[in-house]
Amino acid sequence: MSGLAGRVALVTGGSRGIGRAVAERLGEAGAAVAVLSTSEPGSLAVADALRSRGVRSLAVAADVADPVALDAAVATVERGLGPVDVLVNDAGIALRRPVNEMSDADWDRVLAVNLSGPFYLSRRCVPGMAERRWGRVVNVSSISGRVGTPGMTAYCASKWGLNGFTQALAAEVKARDVLVVAVLPGSVDTDMLKGSGWEPDMGPTEVARVVSWLCVEAPMAMTGSLVEMFG
Repeated sequence: MSGLAGRVALVTGGSRGIGRAVAERLGEAGAAVAVLSTSEPGSLAVADALRSRGVRSLAVAADVADPVALDAAVATVERGLGPVDVLVNDAGIALRRPVNEMSDADWDRVLAVNLSGPFYLSRRCVPGMAERRWGRVVNVSSISGRVGTPGMTAYCASKWGLNGFTQALAAEVKARDVLVVAVLPGSVDTDMLKGSGWEPDMGPTEVARVVSWLCVEAPMAMTGSLVEMFG
């Protein structure tokens, strides 16, 4: 595949799971890939693996809930690879506990990572895409953005919010040829799922294949779509 040749992709949560699989898939599609995560060793390992396959890549360590850190991260990507053409917001966390056991700080942290993070990065990357009249934003949401799950109020709220953000942003930038979509996987075989009691319905590579297709082949008519994956 070479559908993203000459493009620069930024993948958050890129050190493992879905994010790593997406980074690998976009690299195969020809993109230069910036791997962002809070784990510097994890990001470096993925970036090194990509470079060993001939993919231009760099590692960036930042907390997506920290807008100041993201200013520096995006600047690093632009200096090292160029302006971001493809943004995949995969970084996410889940806390499993009932409302009466959830602290204010717990709630704020889940929404900061899962919802504010995609906003912060979109705010920093999408204007350039719109100016260049080409861009792709894929938000990794969840089927929990469609249904309510006991003990997952913060996670569900963040993913419902991410779905709404996706559709509103898509409407804002459609005329500038920036496609904005979300994928809503069911249970994926990742570290986040372990200990949940749920069996995986799919693997990270299956989600990555859909994300890659959305970045490479999806028509603009799909912008604003919430693509459900049930396994």
